[in-house]
Amino acid sequence: MMNRKKFILDTLALVGVAALPSAVFAAPKRRYHVAVIDLMILKRQKLSAFDLAKEIGADGLEVDMGGLGNRVTFDSKLGDPAERKAFLDKAKETGITICSLAMTGFYAQSFATRPTYQQMVGDCLDTCQKMGVKVAFLPLGVTCDLVKYPELRPAIVERLRVVGEMAKKAGVVIGIETALDAKGEVGLLKEVGSKHIQIYFNFSNPLKEGRDLIQELTILGKKRICQIHCTDEDGVWLENNKRLNMPLVKQTLDRMGWHGWLVIERSRDANLPPRAVKENFGANTRYVKQLFQ
Repeated sequence: MMNRKKFILDTLALVGVAALPSAVFAAPKRRYHVAVIDLMILKRQKLSAFDLAKEIGADGLEVDMGGLGNRVTFDSKLGDPAERKAFLDKAKETGITICSLAMTGFYAQSFATRPTYQQMVGDCLDTCQKMGVKVAFLPLGVTCDLVKYPELRPAIVERLRVVGEMAKKAGVVIGIETALDAKGEVGLLKEVGSKHIQIYFNFSNPLKEGRDLIQELTILGKKRICQIHCTDEDGVWLENNKRLNMPLVKQTLDRMGWHGWLVIERSRDANLPPRAVKENFGANTRYVKQLFQ
């Protein structure tokens, strides 16, 4: 890996091209990589999240863009070049890849109605570019639930087309999470019509609605899924989850030819204290890596 990195850097120097961020080189050469989320390990936009992710045993980290609330954009320290450098240096030091940037502020805030949505998403995309991150997570949260509020669909489609063009220019894929089933998501993606808008799939969504997880994955197919939240609702660890057949999930993803990041979000043991981060995410990371790697 280091020889390849040195060759690329030497070549870039010869032709006068600036070096790429170190996070670009950090991902291990595997079909499946396993990450955790800085927000969920209680380290939102903190450098110590990298050390904790390494201690947990993860390959990567999904970094959150910060709170949104009533601001015009995210409360993110990553707009500061010095802070970005510190994060990239820490990624290099620990060997933890920044697999994606997350706009979790949209879980509670409306992507369909916020007037400065282009600035919000634009700031995330700009940060992705400057940090060498290729996926941005955009949840269509409770206020943009297309099952409960189908009347929001035209506005959401229009805005996804806009940010899809922005993502194309940035060389980034925006992964959306919706309340729709797989057929509904296929229809939504077709309506948006951008390869830079894909699905950030969450195992928990079909499971809690009683839908067939394997069928949902198959309907979407590998080209529509950019990244996966490899998780269920809290209650038990993934290895003890009776409604999530993870070996069958792996067989399905193998058959589909999908590869990429499995990002652990929840699946915390209800019998442990809420701050038992190492225990919960360590157990889930070990299990997913044993199965997928």
